[in-house]
Amino acid sequence: MKDILRPFVPEYKGQVTCEDGELYLQLQDLLSDFDSPCVMDCKIGVRTYLEEELAKAKEKTKLRKDMYEKMIQIDPKAPTEEEHRSKGVTKPRYMIWRETISSTATLGFRIDGVKKADGTSSKDFKITKTREQVVEAFKDFTSNFPNAAPRYLERLRNIRATLNESHFFRTHELIGSSLLFVHDKRRASIWMIDFAKTVPVPDNVNIDHNSAWKVGNHEDGYLIGLDNLISIFETLVKDDNGNIEVNRIESVRHDNFDT
Repeated sequence: MKDILRPFVPEYKGQVTCEDGELYLQLQDLLSDFDSPCVMDCKIGVRTYLEEELAKAKEKTKLRKDMYEKMIQIDPKAPTEEEHRSKGVTKPRYMIWRETISSTATLGFRIDGVKKADGTSSKDFKITKTREQVVEAFKDFTSNFPNAAPRYLERLRNIRATLNESHFFRTHELIGSSLLFVHDKRRASIWMIDFAKTVPVPDNVNIDHNSAWKVGNHEDGYLIGLDNLISIFETLVKDDNGNIEVNRIESVRHDNFDT
């Protein structure tokens, strides 16, 4: 709440103790100002597991039948012959493979789930991998809402510029974090959410969030994903001649909607 990123995250409103004694964080309801909103959750970064999670998994390399079954449900050809014979895969193998089947490894983000204005929802994006597939998913998400894409592009650019100045971003590794896209007929906005796996970078390590990840360098690829999202939304707001429709962006900037 003290960082320059404050406008782009849900407002923290303190802690609440429920009747059963459980302690919770109280956060801003991001959907309260929207009327029948469309919502999309995009997981940002080139991996969704902490390095320490991978290290712990490697210490216990027992074969997991449950992860093998999850793997063959998505791609029966994914396991090796040995894994098929044993009907099991190790957790590190599954964790790394899981990132390669979606756009996480290639684009630095993946679509995690969508809920439309009519209440229908989908989490069927596990193998939405190519840029073309992602573009089509965003087109479908923003269809019938012509103002959504330019508003999203403007918000993404603002987030990108603010991250460059953020002390919090510079000193933390953001793993499993998401961008929450929300729009209705009148407005659209994006927030950074899900910080359960956001941890300070070790004192002797500097990251730029834009370099390839290798075990030990703590790079998360957050800016790789964000830059690809910006590029995709620039594609969505281009006119028939391939030019970005500047007047649509300018109209967003001068809007009175509170995003």
